[in-house]
Amino acid sequence: MTKILFVCHGNICRSPMAEFVFRALVEARGLQAEFFVASAATSTEELGHPVHPGTRRLLRQHGISCEGKTAVQMQRGDYAAYDLLVGMDTHNLRNMLRIAGGDPQGKIVRLLDFTETPGDVADPWYTGDFDATWRDVTRGCEALLRRFAPSQPGSGR
Repeated sequence: MTKILFVCHGNICRSPMAEFVFRALVEARGLQAEFFVASAATSTEELGHPVHPGTRRLLRQHGISCEGKTAVQMQRGDYAAYDLLVGMDTHNLRNMLRIAGGDPQGKIVRLLDFTETPGDVADPWYTGDFDATWRDVTRGCEALLRRFAPSQPGSGR
């Protein structure tokens, strides 16, 4: 089982969007037994708060529920507990490295680095453009899933 932790600043916009989009992609391919997926924040600002209404709206429009999710903070032990820690932007990566105490196994990466156009996931907290974030997150999650569970002819995937 591959364990993936998606991380952003507050764990109310981008990282929960990635968590639930990735879960939906995994479920659509019948791969639930192959992945454990969660999300967390690098800060304490939003701890205990629910997913941002803009993210909830987009997830709901695509038939994805995030009911019950509240913001939690990444902990040092998450580095050992997860196979991959996926940040939404360069600033998140710096904070993730600080929390983890480094990255000796090369497990801390940006989501869009799995795509043909690496970069930072658009942050709707500042822009209000949740659609741009949705496009980035969806593109990144699809590329990540292809990397870890490539389709194989005749495999049923």
